[in-house]
Parts: sequence; structure tokens; C-alpha cells
Amino acid sequence: MSSALRRSVVVAAACLLWVAAAAGAEEVPEQEDDPPRQIRMARATWDTGWFQAEIVRQLLQQLGYEVASLETMENAAFYEAVAEGEVHLWANGWFPLHDQYLEQPGMNESVARVGYEVRAGALEGYLVDKRTAERLGLQSLEDLRDPEVAEVFDRDGDGRADLVGCNRDWACAESIEEHLTELQLHSTVEQIQGDYSPMMAEVLERFRGGEPVLFYTWTPNWTVGELVPGRHVMWLEVPRLSHPEGGAETGDASVPDVPGCPSSPCLLGWPPNDIRIVAHRPLLEANPAIESLLSQIQISIRDIHRQNVRMFRGEDEETHFRKHALEWIDRHRHEVDPWLARAREVRETRPGTGAFALPFRDEEEDLGIQDGLRVATKRLEPFVTYHDRQYSGFSIELWRRIAEELRVEFELYAVNSRAKLLDDVERGAADIATAGIGITSDREEELDFSHPYFKSGLQILVRDPNPSLMASLLARVKSIVFSEQLLYVTGLFLLILLVSAHAVWLIERTHNPQFPRGYPRGVGEALWWAAVTVTTVGYGDKTPKRSLGKGFALLWMFTGYFVFAYFTASVASSFTVRELQGTIQGPDDLFGKEVVTVSRSPASEYLDRMGIRPRTVPAVESAIEILKAGEAEALVFDAPVLQHYASHEGRGAVHVVGPVFWEQHYGIALAADSPLRDPVNRALLRLMERGEYQRIQERWFGRSSGSAPD
Repeated sequence: MSSALRRSVVVAAACLLWVAAAAGAEEVPEQEDDPPRQIRMARATWDTGWFQAEIVRQLLQQLGYEVASLETMENAAFYEAVAEGEVHLWANGWFPLHDQYLEQPGMNESVARVGYEVRAGALEGYLVDKRTAERLGLQSLEDLRDPEVAEVFDRDGDGRADLVGCNRDWACAESIEEHLTELQLHSTVEQIQGDYSPMMAEVLERFRGGEPVLFYTWTPNWTVGELVPGRHVMWLEVPRLSHPEGGAETGDASVPDVPGCPSSPCLLGWPPNDIRIVAHRPLLEANPAIESLLSQIQISIRDIHRQNVRMFRGEDEETHFRKHALEWIDRHRHEVDPWLARAREVRETRPGTGAFALPFRDEEEDLGIQDGLRVATKRLEPFVTYHDRQYSGFSIELWRRIAEELRVEFELYAVNSRAKLLDDVERGAADIATAGIGITSDREEELDFSHPYFKSGLQILVRDPNPSLMASLLARVKSIVFSEQLLYVTGLFLLILLVSAHAVWLIERTHNPQFPRGYPRGVGEALWWAAVTVTTVGYGDKTPKRSLGKGFALLWMFTGYFVFAYFTASVASSFTVRELQGTIQGPDDLFGKEVVTVSRSPASEYLDRMGIRPRTVPAVESAIEILKAGEAEALVFDAPVLQHYASHEGRGAVHVVGPVFWEQHYGIALAADSPLRDPVNRALLRLMERGEYQRIQERWFGRSSGSAPD
């Protein structure tokens, strides 16, 4: 074979191999992306809509789905991303305002509107302060065509009314300009554009200063929470409605029963918008439970206004948004729980299928529990309370939320002592124990504990002084008068007086009629003389006559200065010592005092280590009664328990003193190597991450008494 022929064969073979490879490559099916593990959720750039977004996020998590951190997106960017499935949903769709995005080719096949968060509640329009509106009779935007009226709102001196409007890149800015054009207002009104939020803060300041204000706004927004229509400001009607892009009139701008509008229905200039959830359609089709929940969510415009005002007044951190959302969910449990129940029922009857089917936590937390858990507890307010045959309290409420996260049933029962509480878990009579159980090294040797869910320490409880000033003073005087030291000094002083009286009576009784010879009367008169002499009162009604008596009297007068000074100093010392001994301000003041605490508790362990031998009782209730009865001067125990008692049942009778000391952490007790430990810990961490733990903690303790561990 010639070389040319060989080259031709090689080239032909190479071409065949390339064609075969290309054909083979075409026959290999395109690999689909892995299905999502989390819901990817976006939120709008206007923070007045973040509250609704957080509510939706929290409800999806309570349904059992994982939701990634919210991504803030511009309108156009979101609608493009949700059409491609790059994000799954947001709660900030405004319709008909956002119809323009869904009118793009192919959008309706991949993007769906779900439910109605707020039906016809999103309004736009112009507002003017009520004082000026009533003074000038303003009802319509057209009234600003009058130069004299427009000049009232002129701040830059050009003779035109300054209308605080929208940012330049917002759709409303173009609409405002079109209104001014159609109503022939450009010669008397100019739209002031810039950063909307600080501009409106200035509007609020001017209003509070008594100046006229004219501005555009929308609802829901903090602006109508601070400047309430009908009370502070009035709507200005717009005779015609314009579309921001085409200039053609569209929709119905008349809205009935608008507070602060001159007429009803009110012509605002924009049609009312529905606020709706927008989602990736394939995601909803693959997860019917998600679609069920989203279609049910409704949030009142009034609640959104209230949250926006809280945000404007300083509650503007991400943690605040989570807190606001969780508080709303808690207040609306009578609505929220049925939403979740119906969605769970849909998930059971129509499980998700397809590439966009999402896992939920129930599948990951298979605990293998058939008959539910036995949960031991012990009354310990405010961690565990018992009223009307129902258990409540911080630890109980937290456990119930953990159980909901794990989707497990449980039976709750109470014991009388901490010893039995822990013993029941150790020997398997209970699966877990929850109350105010401190995590200690000794307990960790026999049991397992969850992650710490509360950080606090020990504190001291003492009796209150008598609330009556006179009774308190009498009680203090009584305690000092009958003190051992004062009784000793007083007795010694009286003995010296008596000896001196006998001495002067024996010397003077035969020669001085001022000291009678009879013993009772004579010694009595001599005692009087000794007392007035030693106290330097010296009435002079009795004086010794004999030289020996005068010498003794002189000696007694000099000695009396020291005797009486000693007596006075001893009384003052008794008062001071008693005052110091009766003051307990911290753990260092417990030495030498009668202290009571609960046996086998961190408090008893601390006192033993400090060398203080307390009286111990099985329950804190018994210790409190001992303290109140005056059988102990101080009670040492867990700080939140004492704080709660002092501020509720014990108010006016006892109070806590000194700082919290000997820090300790509380946890849920489980048997050693319990398979429940990791699931309980994961559930607890999820509650902390979502802010639900903080809501429960603040409900029972406020912001000052203990906290979640760092």
C-alpha cells in the first residue's frame, strides 16, 4: 500500500472515530442537576416587606423544611431567577404592579402566584398634613395647580410645591411624573427624589415641628404608622389613573372606605395591589404540602404597619425581624396551627415527587419510638409550673417545642425531689427529665445531658424588713436591747453602781441624814447619788459630809467618767455590730449565719465547698417557709427560681440580694448513651437559630434573668 493510500485510510478512520464519538456523546442523556435540599427564598429590596418574608420562612421551617438564608433581590432579577428555578419563592409580589414581569414570554409556565397575604391592602398615593388640608380645603392633587396653595409646600424657594416622591429607579417615580404631566402641575409642583427612607424621616421631623408636608407613600409602610391617615394626614385624590409605561389609563383606582380620604370610594391614582407569594411552579407541583401552606397564609395590613413602626423606632436588626415574626405566629396560633395541620395532611396523602421534591426533617429524625416518651419533671417555678391540672413553665414550653420538632408524643409526670427525678432517668423509668436541672460533673458521671439551654447561677434570698417604719424601728431596738453584749455591759454597769452605793451608804449613814440608816431606803438614796454623780448630772441634793465620804465621792466622780464612757461606747458598739451582723449582701456575708438550701443541689455543693454548713431540706418550697418563719437568715438556691418567687408570691416578704454567683448551666437529662441525645440537641439548636428559644425565654424571664448559653 502506497504512503498516500495509507494516509487516506488513517484520515478516514479518524473521521469515522470522531463521528462515532460525537454520535455517542449525543446518545448520552443530559444529567439533571441534583434536586434541591433546601428552599431558596428571596426577599424584596424594601425592608417594609421583610416582616412578611420572615413569617413565611418561619412557617415553612415549622412545616419541616429547611430554608436557606433570605437573599435580597431587585424585582426584575427575582422574576428571572424564579423562572429559572435559581430561587424558589418570595413573599413580596405586588399585583397588578408586577404584572409586567409575568407578561414576559414563558413566565406563566414556570412562575405561579400563590394565595393572598394581603388582599387589596397595598395602596399608593399622595398625603398632606391634616392641619394644612383643613385650613386650605385640599382634597385633590389638582388643588396644587393654584400657585398660592403650592407655595405653602415650597421649601427651596422656587415657588413650586416640594412633593417628596420616589427614588429615581423606582416605577412609582415615573408614575408620579406622569400624574404631574396629565394634571398640568409641573409649573407648580416638583417631585423631590433621593433616598426615600431618610427623606421621609425628614418629613416626619417637619410635621412634628408644625410645618406643612406633602409626600408620596404606599401601604404597608412605617410612614402610615407614624403619620396616621385621618388623624395626622389626609389623602389627596387623583382624578385619573396612569400606567407607568404606556401612559394609558388602566385598572380601577377607586378604593372604598380609605381612612383619611375626602370621599368613598377614594381615587388614589393607583389601583390597590394584592400582596402575594410568587413561587417556582415545578417546586409547587413536586411539593403539594408547600403549595397548601403558602396558599393559606394571610397577614393583616394592620399587623404589618405595627411591625414597620417598631422597625422605624429602632428594632431593625435581623434578630428583631425574626423576633417580630415569631411573636406574630405565636399570637395567631389559632390560625397558624390549622394551616400547618392541613399542609401536613396534604403531605401524607400526596407526597412530593419529581426533580424538585424536597426532603423534610421528619425523614431525617427517625427515632424508632413507637409508644411515645416518658418525661419526668418536678415543680420548680418558673421552669415548671402547675395550675388547673396543667403543666407549664419555661422548661415545659421549651420541651414541647422540641417534641414538635422531633414529631414525637410524650407522657409528662411529676416527682417530688430532684433525687428521684434523676434516678428515674438513670434506671430507665423515664426517657428524659426536664425542670431546672444543673449540669454538674457528678451528674455527668451517671447521666447524659443535652446542650445547655439556660445559663444562670446561684443567688441569696433574705426576708424583707417589716414594712411598717415604727414596727421596723421597734423590732430593731428590741433586737439590740436584748442582745447578749448589751445585756452584759448593762449588768456590769448596774453592779458597779450598786457597789458604789453601798460604799457611800456605809460611810455616811451614821453622820449624814441624807443617807438614812435603814438599809432599803439608805441604799436607795445612795444608789440615786451614785447614778447622778457618774452621769455628771449632779443635782447636789445629796453630798457626803465625812472626809472619807468626800474622798470616795471624788474618786467615784473621776472613775465615773471612765465607767460611763465605757457603757456608752459598749451600747454604740452593740448597735453597730448588730447592724453589720444583720446585713447580707453576697456570699461572703454568709459565714456565721443560719443558711438553708436544698439537699443534693448545686447550692448545697457550693456551700459545702465554701465551708458553710447549711440546713438542707428536700424541696425549695420547704426552704422558703423556713426562711419566712425566721428559722434561717438566708436561702441560697438557683437565681431564676428565687427571682421569680421574690417578684410573685414572695413580693413584700422576701427579696434577693447580691449578684449571681457560681455560674451553672441547665440541660435536659437523659440516660447515659441515650440515642435521643443527638436528635434533641439538633432540635434545640434549630429553635435557637430560628429565634424561637429567645421568644420563650423572654416570655418567662424578660431580658435580665439568665440567658441562652454563649
